Amino acid sequence: MKLLLLLLAFCCLSLSRCEEKNVPYDYSATIECLGNPNKPQYNGGIIVNPDLQNGSQGWSQMGNTKVDFTEFGGNKFVIARGRNQSYDSVSQKVYLEKGLLYTFSAWLQVSKGNSPVRAVFKKNGKYKHAGSVIAESKCWSMLKGGLTVDESGPADLYFESEDTTAEIWVDSVSWQPFTQEEWSSHHKQSIDITRKGAVRIRAVNSAGEPVPNATISILQNRLGFPFGCSAGSNILGNQAFQDWFTKRFTVTVFENEMKWYSTEVVRGKEDYSTADAMVRLFKQHGIAIRGHHIILDDPKYQPSWVTALNGPDLYNAVKRRVDSVVSRYKGQLASWDVVNENLHFSFFENAMGPKVSYNVFEQAHAVDPTTTMFMNEFNTLEQPGDAVSSPARYLQKLRELQSIRVPGNIPLGIGLESHFFNTPNIPYMRSALDTLGATGLPIWLTEVDVAAPPNVQANYFEQVLREGHAHPKVTGMVTWSGYNPRGCFRMCLTDGNFRNLPTGDVVDKLLREWGGLRGKTTGLTDADGYFEASLFHGDYDLSIAHPLTNCTASHSFKLTSDDYHPSPTVVRV
Repeated sequence: MKLLLLLLAFCCLSLSRCEEKNVPYDYSATIECLGNPNKPQYNGGIIVNPDLQNGSQGWSQMGNTKVDFTEFGGNKFVIARGRNQSYDSVSQKVYLEKGLLYTFSAWLQVSKGNSPVRAVFKKNGKYKHAGSVIAESKCWSMLKGGLTVDESGPADLYFESEDTTAEIWVDSVSWQPFTQEEWSSHHKQSIDITRKGAVRIRAVNSAGEPVPNATISILQNRLGFPFGCSAGSNILGNQAFQDWFTKRFTVTVFENEMKWYSTEVVRGKEDYSTADAMVRLFKQHGIAIRGHHIILDDPKYQPSWVTALNGPDLYNAVKRRVDSVVSRYKGQLASWDVVNENLHFSFFENAMGPKVSYNVFEQAHAVDPTTTMFMNEFNTLEQPGDAVSSPARYLQKLRELQSIRVPGNIPLGIGLESHFFNTPNIPYMRSALDTLGATGLPIWLTEVDVAAPPNVQANYFEQVLREGHAHPKVTGMVTWSGYNPRGCFRMCLTDGNFRNLPTGDVVDKLLREWGGLRGKTTGLTDADGYFEASLFHGDYDLSIAHPLTNCTASHSFKLTSDDYHPSPTVVRV
């Protein structure tokens, strides 16, 4: 009977979706802990009784716990008490359909302290994590997540926490499905607002009179959205690789050449010659560089001599490293990855105490005060089951760094490595970006690649790049990597003859869509001499040809996000 009711509910949902096309996506997320929860997004979507106004309707207990439906201060919610297992909580039956993309949100609280709480969907004995949040006592925290499913059928939604001594309070639950067409429409809507601008050109003659039917040609010279690729030392002296690279990308990051284990193999003998040569090369081509990295917290990737140090000796070595690399490239880089992968690893904290990252950020900023200092971490977007680097954990660490007291504050950035494995959970990726985007800090996808079978790798890669580019809070993307004769980490974009691989074809396809690769827009002025177009942000050359004479005129311009309602550009021909 429950399955029948779920199927009936799904049929009603399908009919309503036919009547209402393209449900807009809600990019909002709340990262503050509130006295009362907000209303459920999408009015709860397909959740029954999402705001608990109807008591227990639609809800039941999960595991061996006592479930109380209660009210406080006019707000109704449910509490799971007397928990003995992590999964003891409140539950609701839902029906999942293959091919839909689901976004999830809920407001959670625990009875004491603070504890991570996860949203889980159990289906056919398998468990899928939709997201997590660090819930607090005495206030409500928003969990935002998402899920894709590989087969249709009923599932149990429930919440879990390893802290079984804490009660779990739940309110304002939402589970909203989207078709692939709706999801793509969100991309277009966001791109039209955040990545494109209107251009209005008027052609006039020497007397200031409009020139109708003038031929307009607009050539994009440079993409406004920072899009790049990592590079290694093999690009030096390789003209074919340089030509392939500089044709496509406006930003890069060095794969190993700026890392400590590359620049100081022997203690006290620094060698920046390779990194210096790469900096000169990319500056010559106007390609921005991300500084990667000052130090790395993974014990496996330290200079061999560093692992033997301790106490003041290690402290002085770290301090010298920060001063050395940051002062050398001060003012030349777009950003710094400061303490890389600081959520997953703690080599320096274990040896020097919990304030290491705090001190390194402070020291790096003191040396290079105008460059943005990034946290850079993996699995924050990629794996909802990785509690170590969840958006909530990322925010927790970020708040520690924001507490550093220096004049003017440290300009911080959010770096998300984006090393995806097999099928990307695109709804979760979007929700994680929503959550981190609520900080207002710049967000970069810093090392994008996908480990997947060859027949699907390029498709998955394209999904990730499209999602990142379309998200209104993402300010740049870098892929990993272009070409390496010794083999790329997970994927290359081109072979040794610089013929694109399928992943490289994805890059070129998207660049053409985004106006890159010197994309051209053409047309004719109207009866009043006007020509209008919606173009991606970037640097452009404009050419206008008079329809009756051989006269031509040219003009260069830059289109940015500030040009929301531009005045017409008047050109005499």
